[in-house]
Amino acid sequence: MPSSVSPELRDSAEVSKRRKSSWIRPIAYLLAIAIVCVAVWRVYTNRQMAEKQATEQANELMNQPVPVQAALVEQRPMPIFLTALGTVTPYYSVTVKARVSGQLDRVNFTEGQQVKAGQTIMEIDPKPFQAALDQARGTLAHDEALRKNAQAEVNRYKALFEAGVVSKEQLELNQSNLGQYEGAIAADKAAIETAELQLSWCTIQSPIDGKIGLRLVDPGNVVTANTTNLVIVNQFEPVAVYFTLPEGQLPQVLKKLHSEHRVAVDAYDRGDTTKIASGYLLTTDNQIDTTTGTAKFKAVFDNKDQVLFPNQFVNIHLVLEQRANATVVPSAAIQSGLQGSFVWVVEPDSTVKMEPVKIALAEGQITLLDGGVASGAKVVVDGADRLRPDAKVTVSMARARMGVNGAAPVGNSR
Repeated sequence: MPSSVSPELRDSAEVSKRRKSSWIRPIAYLLAIAIVCVAVWRVYTNRQMAEKQATEQANELMNQPVPVQAALVEQRPMPIFLTALGTVTPYYSVTVKARVSGQLDRVNFTEGQQVKAGQTIMEIDPKPFQAALDQARGTLAHDEALRKNAQAEVNRYKALFEAGVVSKEQLELNQSNLGQYEGAIAADKAAIETAELQLSWCTIQSPIDGKIGLRLVDPGNVVTANTTNLVIVNQFEPVAVYFTLPEGQLPQVLKKLHSEHRVAVDAYDRGDTTKIASGYLLTTDNQIDTTTGTAKFKAVFDNKDQVLFPNQFVNIHLVLEQRANATVVPSAAIQSGLQGSFVWVVEPDSTVKMEPVKIALAEGQITLLDGGVASGAKVVVDGADRLRPDAKVTVSMARARMGVNGAAPVGNSR
């Protein structure tokens, strides 16, 4: 038979279970909170240790010498010049055309040869023009014979008029006929001059000294007066170069030109590294181009060796000044900060310091200074992005690259 449990015993067991569960639950909560706190503390301490290690590594890196390249500040004579892109243009250029129409008979030049002014270079068939000249001369001879007869008639009628034989009207009629023949003779002489002129135009001569180009018409072709281009003659010696400068630089150029009347100009190759020729500034245009805000200049070069060729692009250096003791640094050494321009100067103890500088002129690989560093100082040209004041450095000297032939361009003045 199953045993029976009294109600009192069941109530006592339930009360015991409730008491037991009431103290287990807070203990579980406390354990959970403790575990969370331990985890948070471990994360925090690990982060602190990582930050400490990173700081120590950064300090170690900062204390290590920074490798840099440096160059010396130089002080030496320097020409100061403006730069511009120029176009070589013949000093004189003539497109030769025929002044009379006809068949081109002969070409008397070799393409590319040097020719002198007045030298015969082409010939047009002269026969039609010779015939016209002969005809004009024949007409003159005919009219001169008529005039001679008319003069005799006037002399005869004048004697008869004085004798009272003929009327004055008859004398005046013969005098009028004589005047008509004299006018015809004057016209005949003008026709002869025109025919002679046209005959001379059959011989085409070079109008200038220069180099002749490729012929544009072959012998045997019929050319039209003042229309057909025959050949182009360009004068190379001297030669001109046209270039433009911003209107803001015009006053200093005009001041230099008016004071010295001849400003030196050098022409460099397309890479702006090799000087091709030296010349002088001739003049400037009489107005500023309002669309570009530039002024046009003309320089002249002797070009005895003909190294400058028409339509060639060259870099122009317009020399404004010769500085006897210019302080120059590589442009790579110039840094910019909140306080303005500065350079990193390498001290004798292999530390660096920031040295403010005053820039006079700068362009390309060279910068001229009006103050800030002394000649002979070492300035950092590579590796400056990792520097801080008093940082240790290991220095290697950079190869000097101080512009074109030691000259200082001032196209971008500051």
